[in-house]
Amino acid sequence: MPLVLETGAPQPDGMGGHAVAWRAIGLVYGQMKPGAGGLRGGGAGMASVVRWTITLRACPPGDPRRPVAGQRLRIGQRVFLIEAVAETGAAARFLRITAEEART
Repeated sequence: MPLVLETGAPQPDGMGGHAVAWRAIGLVYGQMKPGAGGLRGGGAGMASVVRWTITLRACPPGDPRRPVAGQRLRIGQRVFLIEAVAETGAAARFLRITAEEART
C-alpha cells in the first residue's frame, strides 16, 4: 500500500507562537495491521484512537527515506503519527513502525 512520508517544521503562527507545517518527503510502500483502539480525552472532547503496526522495507539509519519518530504517514486524508521505528525480519531487512491514527 503506498503511503506518503511527511515531516513537520515549526512555522510562525503570526501570534508569537508556532504551528507545524507538514511537507511530503517521499512515497513508501508498506503493509498495515490495525491494533488496539480506545478513547482518549482531549481539549475538545473525546477522540477515538487506533494503534497501527506498519511494516516497510528497511533503509539504513540516516537515509532520508527512513521514517523516524515524530514524522507521519498519510493515505489520502488519513494520518498516522509515527511513535517508534525498529528493524525486524531476517538480516533486519524490514522496519516495524508503531503509529497512531486519531479521529475526533
